[in-house]
Amino acid sequence: MSVDPVCGMEVKEDGTPSVEHHGKTYYFCCEGCKTAFSNDPEKYLNKSNDVSHGHHAGHHH
Repeated sequence: MSVDPVCGMEVKEDGTPSVEHHGKTYYFCCEGCKTAFSNDPEKYLNKSNDVSHGHHAGHHH
């Protein structure tokens, strides 16, 4: 399991959207989170310790 750096949701690494950044692969709960990360990865990497785990960045699953 990995943690989506955009919304903080735990995600499985198999079959989920992913992107490589500086040699590390990041996994996402949905294409929307992947797109947000791809547009500004440093924004999410710098706040990775301050993710709101309960609210999933305003989207629902």
